[in-house]
Amino acid sequence: MSIEIGNISKYYGEQKALDKINLTINSGEVAGLVGPNGAGKSTLMKIITCFIPPSEGQVYVNGLNVSEQSIDVRKQIGYLPENNPLYDDMYVREYLDFVAGIRKIKNPGQRIEEIIETTGLTPEQNKKIGNLSKGYKQRAGVAQALLSDPDVLILDEPTAGLDPNQLVEIRNLIKNIGKEKTILLSTHIMQEVEAVCDRVIIINNGQVVADDAPGNISKERDNAIITVEFDSNVQAAALKAIKGVKNVKQAAPTTWVIESDTGVDIRSALFQFAVKQDMTILSLNKEAEKLEEVFHRLTQNKK
Repeated sequence: MSIEIGNISKYYGEQKALDKINLTINSGEVAGLVGPNGAGKSTLMKIITCFIPPSEGQVYVNGLNVSEQSIDVRKQIGYLPENNPLYDDMYVREYLDFVAGIRKIKNPGQRIEEIIETTGLTPEQNKKIGNLSKGYKQRAGVAQALLSDPDVLILDEPTAGLDPNQLVEIRNLIKNIGKEKTILLSTHIMQEVEAVCDRVIIINNGQVVADDAPGNISKERDNAIITVEFDSNVQAAALKAIKGVKNVKQAAPTTWVIESDTGVDIRSALFQFAVKQDMTILSLNKEAEKLEEVFHRLTQNKK
């Protein structure tokens, strides 16, 4: 197990930032840590990376206690903070060589070449960091985190401020890295969690309120949204007349999006309707609650 978090709490004076967090993040897992601003995400990451101590509880990284063996823990971790602190006056290679010296990396030249290629920095490798685009600055931050070949990678908002093309590039980079590393990724972007992460951990007011695979954490709606395709045209009024149907919307000539009343399963009624109308249902899909909707439901107005 790469990261074991046991009963962690953190206080800033009388303010409780984390409240008895318990998590295990396994080797080779990409876990997304999501929550509203002030939920405790960055505090948890800073505890794992030994930047601040917990007020209560214990954290272990690869079996090492972050409070008692912080130097050894830091050797196991690559960390990209949210503000991505870079030296703008340094060239990309110069900066990575500087980090390699701090990390005491053997054969730094060879390792820097590997990381520049891995992170896609090759076209910009001879530029000053201050002249890089936001996307390439993020790549430089990821490069320094990977330079020591850590077992665990902690990324705090790695795609903040990127344009859509840069988002895709950094997400693909993280996915490729995740094949070999344990990654804890903090983000506000639900699509990013669905695209990159094996698991999503939702935190609110310092507590874990959900923890599962992105596909499992969504649940079926109380008021079902059903997309149904018939083999011929049908009138909206006929669909609205079905018992339990709340709203209908035509998505295509023979395809309809139908919302049911709360707690009513209208799928059987739709099939019976089709039989009576001498029609065939070509496809029927009951939508699950989207991850963004789950996030909103679990984190809004809960103080």
